[in-house]
Parts: sequence; C-alpha cells; structure tokens
Amino acid sequence: MIELEQEDPIPQGDLALQITALPRETNGFGDIFGGWLVQQMDLAGTAMASKLAGGRVATVAIDRMAFLVPVSVGAQLSFYTRTLETGRSSIRMMVEVWSDDPLSSEWRKVTEATFVFVAIDSRGRTRSVPRRS
Repeated sequence: MIELEQEDPIPQGDLALQITALPRETNGFGDIFGGWLVQQMDLAGTAMASKLAGGRVATVAIDRMAFLVPVSVGAQLSFYTRTLETGRSSIRMMVEVWSDDPLSSEWRKVTEATFVFVAIDSRGRTRSVPRRS
C-alpha cells in the first residue's frame, strides 16, 4: 500500500477550492496533467496561507508528493488545506486533493503535499506572520 493511502480515508482540513477537470487540462488519454493539479494545489494553499498571514505570501517549497490515482476529465476535484506549523514568517500547510468521479461515483484521495509559504511585504521581503490569539 502506498504510504499516503489510508484504510478508511476522509479529507483532513478545510475545503479551500473545488474545480472540475476540463478537457484542456488533460492528455490524449483523458487524464489530467500532474502539473496542472500542482498549480491548483498551490492556488488553494496560497488562498488559505494568505488569510493566516494577513496578506501576500509566496510559495517557497513543496515536499513529499505522490499521485495515488489518475483523474479523468469531468471529475470534480476538492482541495483541502490544514495548517501544520506557523513560524515567524512561514506557514507549513498540507494540501490534499480528492476526486469525485461522475462516471464511477467514487470518492478517492488523489494526492497530498506539504507546501511552505512565506509572508512577504509589498517589496517582496519577508515579514512576520501575525500571531493569532
């Protein structure tokens, strides 16, 4: 069993984005491109990290990613985010992707990865993440 797979998996975190995989995001076999999926994960993570940071953030790292199942055109994708750690200027966040395949009615985990975001100011320099009380 792949390390990311769980016995009875359920999404972890908050729903950050939902999107349908369209033909323009797929290869000749009708499966979505991995790079497109990573882009959507970055968008979902950035949206949540910028809320925590109270402004602009930049992606500085993506760690530990594996694709568990292919995603067909027409699948409804749900992106869940969970904050793992907040540092002085950085936010480590897990982003999970789940697929609801309309042809098979299967709800499956597609992938997950840890993203690291850094809060930046208007000049692109690192700034502190506000402390939440």
